[in-house]
Amino acid sequence: MTAKDQTAPGSEGQRLDKWLWAARFFKTRPLAVEAINGGKVHVDGQRVKPGRTVRPGTRLTIHKGQLEWEIEVKAVSKQRRPASEAALLFTEDEASRLRRQEIVQQRRAEAPIKRSERGRPTKRDRRRLEELTGR
Repeated sequence: MTAKDQTAPGSEGQRLDKWLWAARFFKTRPLAVEAINGGKVHVDGQRVKPGRTVRPGTRLTIHKGQLEWEIEVKAVSKQRRPASEAALLFTEDEASRLRRQEIVQQRRAEAPIKRSERGRPTKRDRRRLEELTGR
């Protein structure tokens, strides 16, 4: 990130909804606002409004579905950047990361195995069926 796009630690803050969008936790700002208003995002352990200012050092807890992130804001960005740069805006607690990885692995293990359905039988398949059934 360039110095123009990212503010240095200890400087000005940014709206929570805009920061969540820039850090790529939510695809759009309205989705971030909806999550904040729904109590899915907490700042320093308290429920907040979308306009709350976050600064470097602020601790966030974000719930999305079954997953939960416990992070600390490292920087704010004036615009949404690629995911590799967005990952530099925060650090995640090690315990939080391990819990998330465990949940993801558990969900993958429980996922149903897909059957390979091919749709309608082809002409060749129909002819083989006719041979078997004697039609």
